[in-house]
Amino acid sequence: MVLLIVLTLQTMLILDVSVVNIALPDLKVALDFTPTGLSWVLSSYLLTFGGLLLLGGRAGDVLGHRRGLLIGVTIFTAASLLGGLSDSAAMLLAARALQGVGAAFAAPTVLALIATHFTDEKARAKALGMYAAVSGSGAAIGLIGGGLLTDWLSWRWVLFINVPIGLALLITAPMFIRETERKPAGFDLGGALTSTLGMTALVYGFIRAAESGWGDALTLASFAAAIVLLVVFVFIETHAKQPITPLRLFADRNRATGYLSLLFVMAAGNSMFFFLTQFLQEVRGFSPIQAGLAFVPLAVLILISSSVAAKFLPKAGPRVLTAVGAAAMSVGLIWFAQLSPEAGFASAMLGPMLIAGLGMGTLLVGVTTILMSGIAPEETGAASGLLNVMQQIGGALGLAIMVTVFGAASRGAADEVPAGLDAKGSADFVLTEGVTMAFAWGAGFTALTILLTLIMRSVPMGGGAEQGAEDAPEQSGSPTQPVSSL
Repeated sequence: MVLLIVLTLQTMLILDVSVVNIALPDLKVALDFTPTGLSWVLSSYLLTFGGLLLLGGRAGDVLGHRRGLLIGVTIFTAASLLGGLSDSAAMLLAARALQGVGAAFAAPTVLALIATHFTDEKARAKALGMYAAVSGSGAAIGLIGGGLLTDWLSWRWVLFINVPIGLALLITAPMFIRETERKPAGFDLGGALTSTLGMTALVYGFIRAAESGWGDALTLASFAAAIVLLVVFVFIETHAKQPITPLRLFADRNRATGYLSLLFVMAAGNSMFFFLTQFLQEVRGFSPIQAGLAFVPLAVLILISSSVAAKFLPKAGPRVLTAVGAAAMSVGLIWFAQLSPEAGFASAMLGPMLIAGLGMGTLLVGVTTILMSGIAPEETGAASGLLNVMQQIGGALGLAIMVTVFGAASRGAADEVPAGLDAKGSADFVLTEGVTMAFAWGAGFTALTILLTLIMRSVPMGGGAEQGAEDAPEQSGSPTQPVSSL
């Protein structure tokens, strides 16, 4: 029952991005979102989730992980209900941000409760294997589920579906999960708030620039606020006794380049899902169910390629896997950048989907191993938490940059619409031009990841291809199995 409860929670949190993704075109019409403003439906969740994730993990240590789970699920469930009842864009975005707060408190408890309730090594290994399977298949389940809910009911049910699940968790968790030992620690509220607000201001600046241009006063003010807040954040973290973000982890060359690589791949991956969803439904006329099913090959390839890459990891080494994965993603995104309004799914989209999925799964295994190698035992939790933070924050920031590219390309395309197109044809042309430009920039980001692998140090893999390579003194630990983060 403990395993069922925590895996249900993990599934709910994993699904919340992909299940909403499929409903984006319906959301845009229902709540009158602008094409660029629509990205906030994802970014508002990712920013609060990522920005407060380390604080949520600390809260679980201090208050007890069962209590942390209950607090997080309560907030998440209430926010889901509020989101489903939304009658304006502002109300929905507030609900999505609140969902992120709940997720930040609930998500860190999953692995912690598995560790405390499954003390036998074999039982714990089985539990972690099921956790990895849920995490890996969650995207595909969310895409299909989101399509079914949106098509058969309405977009509101991609949010309402969390309410009965959340209530079931709140009832059963106190019955079957024992409270964990509390650990005294401080709360770095200043660091958590300044980092979250700073990243939000930065993302807002990019999205505002997409709508109003780089010379807009509010755009410039947002970037200025972001700089001030992030500088204050760094100051707080360098002086705090118990900082929420251990900045010393960035001092290592491998981890600094690894975090940047992770940002690039999340930027490319999130934008691929975001823009393809709209292209399939708005340009090609797919129903939400059809759009969800169209993404299944991509999600399956991510899962398969990550498993295969993990087996090749000892021989090839994480740098090679990262470079190969980034190259495959670049090829897939360049292929996507050739889309036209008349593009067929089988002839023009299935191929790049499979290649991009192959690359993403391979790259994530490589970069996760790089980030988690050589970590001192007492810093494993902080490093793992920071990796997850970078996934969420990187996804939000990368999507904002891509939306800026999309907005600029769309405005330019509006002045170059071919003669003879009707209103639908003109709209399809403009959206396609913006989408393909975003894909081209995504390919540029993944290509930069290949260059980053050239300045990474080799990671010893116990007799593999990179064994014996020059390494830093602190690189003495063994790499942590990366599958759970996928």
